[in-house]
Amino acid sequence: MAASRYKWLVVGMLWFICFFNYADRLAIFSVFPLLEKELGFSKTELGVIGAAFTWVYALTAPFAGHVGDKMPRKWVILGGLYVWSLVTGLTAHCTKVIHFVLVRGAEGLGETFYFPASMALISDYHSPKTRSRAIGLHQTSIYAGTIAGGALAGWMGEKYGWYSPFWVLAGAGIVLGLVLQRFIREPQRNQAEREERATVEVEDVEEVAQETLPIGQFLREFVRTKTAVLLIIAYFGANLVGLVFFTWMPTFLKEKFHLNLAVAGLGATLFIQLASMGGSVLGGVVADRWSQTNKAGRILVQAFAALVGAPFIVLCGWTRDPWMLILAMSCFGLCKGIYDSNLTAAFYDVINPSRRSTATGLMNLLGWLGAGLGSLVIGVAVDQGATMSAAISSTGLVYLGVAGFLFAAARTRLA
Repeated sequence: MAASRYKWLVVGMLWFICFFNYADRLAIFSVFPLLEKELGFSKTELGVIGAAFTWVYALTAPFAGHVGDKMPRKWVILGGLYVWSLVTGLTAHCTKVIHFVLVRGAEGLGETFYFPASMALISDYHSPKTRSRAIGLHQTSIYAGTIAGGALAGWMGEKYGWYSPFWVLAGAGIVLGLVLQRFIREPQRNQAEREERATVEVEDVEEVAQETLPIGQFLREFVRTKTAVLLIIAYFGANLVGLVFFTWMPTFLKEKFHLNLAVAGLGATLFIQLASMGGSVLGGVVADRWSQTNKAGRILVQAFAALVGAPFIVLCGWTRDPWMLILAMSCFGLCKGIYDSNLTAAFYDVINPSRRSTATGLMNLLGWLGAGLGSLVIGVAVDQGATMSAAISSTGLVYLGVAGFLFAAARTRLA
């Protein structure tokens, strides 16, 4: 009973760390209008600043994943928290584009260690029976952190200066790490599968307790697993769309609807992220149940969510009615949450469990390269004469492609 409670407490503790992971990385987007006004940055330069984080995050993700499979996940997670919190504080002292690029890149390096290690840690406490729910609940911290980071940065930036929120976030993250390092425990590798199979068939326990698969053998198996490759391609597109909204929605709302910075920062995150929180929980519950009778259940949940969400992305860019915009943002957020809740759980269904952290690193490599591309391309397009409305709406086609790749992945999973 105590072990059953603790596996959910682990999700809760990681929830708070992930909250700061996203609040720290996304707060800067709410002060983009201030950086444009006070420091004279163009939208292309702002796009480069946004992309700097994602590209360093992506390129170092495979290494971070490998570290997570070799080192105690607890200290990989906490070490990353301390590093990215310190770097967040340094952001307040930047004055030039190159300063922001270097600091945002350093933050990407610190944060890239979190997700591979944390997803592997949760999956060693939660078997496939509860894995989507556990990851879905953890996923709600992303949306809460996005709302809080965006709202705090917008409000503090307008009231106390664009640099002020970065000091607050840095200090809070370091204090959190010092508290939680007393309570997070490192599980055995593949512990959840070991415990589940031990209750059913004792002779299978040794099969689960295998040593970590050599990296070369894992990569050869991985590229031959069509379902895994298709899931990563879909993530490239989904993350591209997601970061376009994270990066440019505060600026879009300020310019199109003439909102002040605090309201734009809150509005850009509140409706999408609150709906995503609900979608994440719903998607986890539905997928855990469907996957018991259909081995492609988690992927199909993602595919239908992306298919339904695509038209609402188009509507977000084109509507001039604030209430219609709120509805479109909320519907897109709901679909995004359903997709997100099964992102790693679906992936873990088809890869070797001894290399979960490495696999997550590979997924982040391609996914966050896509994210950086989206952030930069929108900035360049707007500087070249495209409207922000058209640029945002165009990403609906990308989301439609995501649905197509997911349906293809489900088909290969059932083959």
